[in-house]
Amino acid sequence: MKDQPKALVSRRDFISTVAATAAVGTVAASSSSVQAAVRQEASGEKFKLKFAPHPGSFANSAGKDVVDQIKYCHDQGFTAFEYNGLPKESEATQEKIGDTLEELGMTMGVFVAYANFNEPTFAKPSAESTEQIVATMKKSVDIAKRVRAKWMTVVPGSIDQPTGKKRGGSRLAAGFQLGNVIDLLRQCAEVLEPHELVMVLEPLNWHANHGGAYLEHSDQAYAICRSVNSPSCKILFDIYHQQISEGNLITNIDKAWDEIAYFQAGDNPGRKEPGTGEINYLNVFKHIHQRATDASKDFVIGMEHKNSIPGKEGEAALVAAYRAVDAN
Repeated sequence: MKDQPKALVSRRDFISTVAATAAVGTVAASSSSVQAAVRQEASGEKFKLKFAPHPGSFANSAGKDVVDQIKYCHDQGFTAFEYNGLPKESEATQEKIGDTLEELGMTMGVFVAYANFNEPTFAKPSAESTEQIVATMKKSVDIAKRVRAKWMTVVPGSIDQPTGKKRGGSRLAAGFQLGNVIDLLRQCAEVLEPHELVMVLEPLNWHANHGGAYLEHSDQAYAICRSVNSPSCKILFDIYHQQISEGNLITNIDKAWDEIAYFQAGDNPGRKEPGTGEINYLNVFKHIHQRATDASKDFVIGMEHKNSIPGKEGEAALVAAYRAVDAN
């Protein structure tokens, strides 16, 4: 950090100011708050919240190797890391990731165990697709053990909808789709329960990213988790998606609280770091931190978004943006 040009620090100060301003709703953030965020960034002081970057968050600063990126994240003060594409890595790389996280005292966040955005593999399953999903969950147990993970993301397909003669009929009634989703999730939970692993179901917005995904709203995911009735089936509350789908973030977090096991973040519009959009992340994170502390819970918050500024400058701005909203 000592050799960074003055322009870079200035840009980071600007991003910190924007993030803090957006969070507290004032005309300008105090200079002392901005300077405190920059000092924390430079010192590598640990974040209060378990923010989890992902591969690519710091690729310009740390290089392409995922293990080097994890080490860089640790040096910036992050205490968790998530990796959606982890199943595509070799077993040896998975082991190395797990060993590195353990050595650094960092928590492994989610990886994607199963995701289908275009087919009703849960809502209207076939024998073949069900067999594939259960087999995938079994493989995910082994992956989780290699990286010391507890949580894995499951996106339970799309809704069933008529597509003409190719599908040979009208849409399956909503109640039957719901029953199918619950039944298959129970099968998945049976695979995970003996290992004390948790699949987290992610409701996705229909308007900007994933039209037709079966899960769209937090109350829907809450009802499904209640029905599955397993400690291995919980909610991944993605704040970006739920801002678009339903808003009312803090209230809905509170109502779904008992079934939430994991959070992800990204500002809206744009799906970039906090402070670049309309979400009051300072208040949302402060609320999550307070409730989690009172309940003796410890949530990982995945940074599932891109950087608003390219290159090393944008990566420095990313750290500063999270400093500005770290449950201050």
